[in-house]
Amino acid sequence: MSVTPEASRKSGSARRRQGLPVPRVFSTAGVHPYDEVTWERRDVVQTNWKSGETIFEQRGVEFPSTWSMNASTIVTTKYFRGAVGTEARESSLRQLIDRVVRTYTAAGTEHGYFATAEDATTFADELTWLLLHQYFAFNSPVWFNVGTSSPQQVSACFILSVDDTMESILNWYREEGLIFKGGSGAGLNLSRIRSSKELLSSGGAASGPISFMRGADASAGTIKSGGATRRAAKMVVLDVDHPDIEEFVETKAREEDKIRALREAGFDMDLGGRDIVSVQYQNANNSVRVTDEFMNAVEEGRSFGLRARQDGRVVEEVDAKTLFRKIAKAAWECADPGLQYDDTINAWHTSPESGRITASNPCSEYMHLDNSSCNLSSVNLLKFLRDDDTFDVARFTAAVELIITAMDISISFADFPTEAIGETTRAYRQLGIGYANLGALLMATGHGYDSDGGRSLAAAITSLMTGAAYRRSAELAAALGPYEGYARNAVGHQRVMRKHAVANDDLRTVDEVDAAIHAAATEEWRAGLRIGEKSGWRNAQASLLAPTGTIGFMMDCDTTGIEPDFSLVKFKKLVGGGSMQIVNQTVPRALRRLGYAEDAVEAVVEHIAEHGNVVDAPGLSREHYEVFDTAMGRRAIAPMGHVKMMAAVQPFLSGAISKTVNLPETATVDDIEKVYFDGWKLGLKALAVYRDNCKVGQPLSDGRTEKKVAPAPAPVPDAPQKAVRKRLPKQRPSITTSFTVGGAEGYMTAGSYPDDGLGEVFLKLGKQGSTLSGVMDAFSIAVSVGLQHGVPLETYVRKFTNLRFEPAGLTDDPDIRMAQSIMDYIFRRLALDHLSFEARSSMGIYTTAERTRNLETGSYEAPEDVDLEAPETESPAPAAAAPYPSRRTDTVHSSAELLELQQGQAADAPLCFSCGTKMRPSGTCYVCESCGSTSGCS
Repeated sequence: MSVTPEASRKSGSARRRQGLPVPRVFSTAGVHPYDEVTWERRDVVQTNWKSGETIFEQRGVEFPSTWSMNASTIVTTKYFRGAVGTEARESSLRQLIDRVVRTYTAAGTEHGYFATAEDATTFADELTWLLLHQYFAFNSPVWFNVGTSSPQQVSACFILSVDDTMESILNWYREEGLIFKGGSGAGLNLSRIRSSKELLSSGGAASGPISFMRGADASAGTIKSGGATRRAAKMVVLDVDHPDIEEFVETKAREEDKIRALREAGFDMDLGGRDIVSVQYQNANNSVRVTDEFMNAVEEGRSFGLRARQDGRVVEEVDAKTLFRKIAKAAWECADPGLQYDDTINAWHTSPESGRITASNPCSEYMHLDNSSCNLSSVNLLKFLRDDDTFDVARFTAAVELIITAMDISISFADFPTEAIGETTRAYRQLGIGYANLGALLMATGHGYDSDGGRSLAAAITSLMTGAAYRRSAELAAALGPYEGYARNAVGHQRVMRKHAVANDDLRTVDEVDAAIHAAATEEWRAGLRIGEKSGWRNAQASLLAPTGTIGFMMDCDTTGIEPDFSLVKFKKLVGGGSMQIVNQTVPRALRRLGYAEDAVEAVVEHIAEHGNVVDAPGLSREHYEVFDTAMGRRAIAPMGHVKMMAAVQPFLSGAISKTVNLPETATVDDIEKVYFDGWKLGLKALAVYRDNCKVGQPLSDGRTEKKVAPAPAPVPDAPQKAVRKRLPKQRPSITTSFTVGGAEGYMTAGSYPDDGLGEVFLKLGKQGSTLSGVMDAFSIAVSVGLQHGVPLETYVRKFTNLRFEPAGLTDDPDIRMAQSIMDYIFRRLALDHLSFEARSSMGIYTTAERTRNLETGSYEAPEDVDLEAPETESPAPAAAAPYPSRRTDTVHSSAELLELQQGQAADAPLCFSCGTKMRPSGTCYVCESCGSTSGCS
């Protein structure tokens, strides 16, 4: 049941004063922002990459010509309201922006935010202009709900609370369900629940929090499978001194072992698979809340006490280093648990008299009181970079001021999923302004992500953003009154404001760009403190860094949140369908910034287009390589580069940072220990890690257990026997297949024995006489000799499918849309052409027709009364396939499909629930670049 903000309206009316003036900075007086852009009509059509089925279609939608096809697709599919095909359906960006802006303006007027009616008009124009030109975006619930008949939920992040009673635990299940139903995520700390090593009042043993996690996980999975377009997002936190901490730490690692075993047995264990529900704890991110006491014990090699929940007595003494090692080992195995640094979090708490901060939202960026929520928005940093490569401080400050005003207005009319959350949010008015495109901005200005200059620029911008946000919050307090909880927490709030200001004073800039931003930030903190100490602040929290997955794509950002650039090559959707490969536009801008002439810029860009990185690019100085380092692939940023960037900006954020530190597959448990330990030393509030391929990803087998596996070859006799070669006749049937994998073209000729059975394979790839061509010739001979000596084709298929290396990506084969390598494609094609259905289904290899049938009927097999077996002929051939479409003209279903495999994305990212394409990391979640869906974060 939604909570009406009636109490807040009465309180706001009583506090009304003069309101605030709204300066006109971006828009033009007398000219509507819509009249300053060129509009065009587009068709948005999405298909499922597995089946080719159209899953969404809306034609003639209206967007500015400057918006990419990707951005317009995401907005159309995610944020337009009304049933498709009806008059109620929104069809223009104007309708969407008007729906939101008019609601905010009306609420601002009602609650006395504007000094005059003219200021209200200016506010609407300025907000419209910023949204229209992709300067910022509200979080997804605003676009979903504001101005519709739905409850006006504006928050994306929630923190719940649970006590050590059955009533509270069952209420936790209920409240989580309500939040999941609304498309948002929630987190909570289970440490109040007594451990399994303690007794109940009846004398029996307590179940412990892990047992109750099972019920909550099942609930989240049920809601997800009941029709949600993304998985339920949740965070579960347990204190490091809880007696059940070791079981909690190892929970997901054990389940990951179970997933692997079940997948090997042929079960569908993908994130959206039908059999994944048989394993537990898959709907939550787990984090351990560690204290300074524990981390000091780790550093000093001391023991650490685990304490009873009821009376605080020490139940068990453990070796701190051993426990810390178990945490790191579990994270190495399955990426969970992350860490949250309790003492650091609460040292920056603005409302300490109202209770400690014990938990976070699912992505760990929002951290405040239990039973509270936060609405987010993110600024597109690259929009404020002038043509002369200087940062427009004045316009950035003005944008932050307007955005914070709008976000605070939203609390005045917002609805909330529970009464407790509504009360806390209206009393503390937590906001979360953040940014996207930092990685692109650093590159464009010639800064390496992992460099002193890059960290200094990021820190200065973050300080300016939060300083301006809190200064505006103080001005709002002067006009409308501080947040209700401020009086009780005035001392604590002022202390934290001074800590931010001191951190700003301690910041040492590197160049003129940083220095100008830092000077402006210093003035903002001084002004904010001066006004705030007199009038208080309107908001207990102002800033954080969210993943900005979907809204980042809405703003056409190259990079999301605090992340570095993902790759130097992107695939751009075209209006008429299809896509084209382009080098990031920030690359040539960065090269010019570094002083390279146009001919040198063109040469480097051509090199990147061919190789995907700058290594050995002609004319590029090695000292400039770091500017073009990316999150993955060759010259990937080192793990500590990510940690140091987070540490640089953390002192200037009210909340925390949603970010996962990526580690290569070869990383060790020691590496993860170092990341977690240094994160504490450097003053982070939370940290998560991900080691490439540590989790089970794409299915190795889609087969069902009831399928009969093809019989294994006869056992080899004890006495060794010489293999006899069965030669092919001079004339034999063969099939020649042309193919394209990740842009690489080739030909495969497969010859068969007259009585059926593959006997030879010839591969043509690369120029005649090249090393690649010679290697492929040799490989072909080796495979052919093996086939003629009795090695089953099935053995080759099992060995070479799922082998990963470049080139990889989208193919032109309608039955095999994606391939992880040339070998992966070749042996999947051979399996489809030459193996029986039962043999290849045990390996999860199906035709498009079979996958489509499974979507429609739940079975890959045709009905029993239909004989699919081709009649035996003297020259058997595979079933005819549809002509392969041209790579240059075929519609590319998803840029993410190409980007993921061609640029080295983690292979175990999940498939998108909405469109079926593979997602990519965004903070601690995953996001689909095709349709904007996320794996749990708004």
